[in-house]
Amino acid sequence: MLSAAQLTGQKDSHVLPVEELGMQLHPLAAQAFLALTAMAADDGIELEAVSAFRTFNTQLEIWNAKYRGERPLFDADGVELEHSVLNKDELVTAILRWSALPGASRHHWGSDLDVIDRAAVPEGYRVLLAKEEFASDGVFWKLGEWLEKRLPETDFYRPYMGFNDGVQREPWHLSFAPVSVQALQSMTVEILKEALAGSDVLGLDTISAQLPEIFSQYVLNVSDPP
Repeated sequence: MLSAAQLTGQKDSHVLPVEELGMQLHPLAAQAFLALTAMAADDGIELEAVSAFRTFNTQLEIWNAKYRGERPLFDADGVELEHSVLNKDELVTAILRWSALPGASRHHWGSDLDVIDRAAVPEGYRVLLAKEEFASDGVFWKLGEWLEKRLPETDFYRPYMGFNDGVQREPWHLSFAPVSVQALQSMTVEILKEALAGSDVLGLDTISAQLPEIFSQYVLNVSDPP
């Protein structure tokens, strides 16, 4: 059971450095992911995590950079939006489509990772973590097909595969169910509200006015493990 501070990324006492990955993960998730990489290697996939545990402050930097227009924003179809024409409500919604609020990211739990097939990346190619990379003509099509086939044999699943007016589909996002299911059950809007209070998150007035709706639509609204 994770504490409120661990759930919101304000403490990292529930994760450990994983030398093989160069990242931090919950110990149970780390052990399972290393086994998953070995399984993938047997099938010709060089499974690599490009993002794992994130602190509250790391997520805050991502959020604020998008809010200021320093990182691109995209609509539901992946088309880049013009930051300057968005009002506050539109701006918050645009960020939430693809990025979690600080304190609300599943990466805080040490159970979730973003993955690629390193062997499939052409020389000089910049990985985007975009839906088109997992399409039938995309660089990670083979990886997506492999995950679809082999993940049900493991304790990992993809929480953002069934879009229901929340976070967009993220076929690269894996979640270790023995940790993440319990973490999601422990999360409450009150825990998130307390984590955001007094923080430097931009747009806090807009966020606070609709936090229960945001929590329901973008935190709880995920696919269940199979």
